Amino acid sequence: MGDYFSIVIMSLAIGMDAFSVSLGLGMQRMRLKKIAYIGLVVGVFHIIMPFLGIIVGKLISAQIGEWTTLAGGLLLFGIGAHMLFSAFNHEVGKVIQTTGMGLLIFAFSVSIDSFSVGLSLGLSEVKTVLTLILFGFTSMVLTWAGMLIGRKVRGLLGAYSEILGGSILCGFGLYIIF
Repeated sequence: MGDYFSIVIMSLAIGMDAFSVSLGLGMQRMRLKKIAYIGLVVGVFHIIMPFLGIIVGKLISAQIGEWTTLAGGLLLFGIGAHMLFSAFNHEVGKVIQTTGMGLLIFAFSVSIDSFSVGLSLGLSEVKTVLTLILFGFTSMVLTWAGMLIGRKVRGLLGAYSEILGGSILCGFGLYIIF
């Protein structure tokens, strides 16, 4: 029973970055269908990335985990900074494209830390399939929650919502880096 509790807590921790970033993303005008699709893609990435981490962890040393965390933090900070600058430049379109390659980059950036978790899971005797499904499901639900909350906050903040969203992304990127 203790193992299951640990897996649930770990999946919540893994999904919190998706929740935080989704708050900022949810402040863009989006339909509910698009929000559902984005959450699904993020959930799938939170299954794939730790699985790849498990495979790579068995092939190479665990020292690579530090680099993936740094890359994810820099990517989130860059997206947030671009969002902040574009808030002051009305000629620039949406910062985070939620279709095609932009969606894949977004999902990758919020799930890259789960790769390093997968590295450590590869060394333990955790129930891999259950853990990966729980990671994906929790991240999907937290992404939906973040985007829906961000959508409501956007109505309260109006024009300042993009600045707040960019600040959230920058702050979370810095938090991951340091």
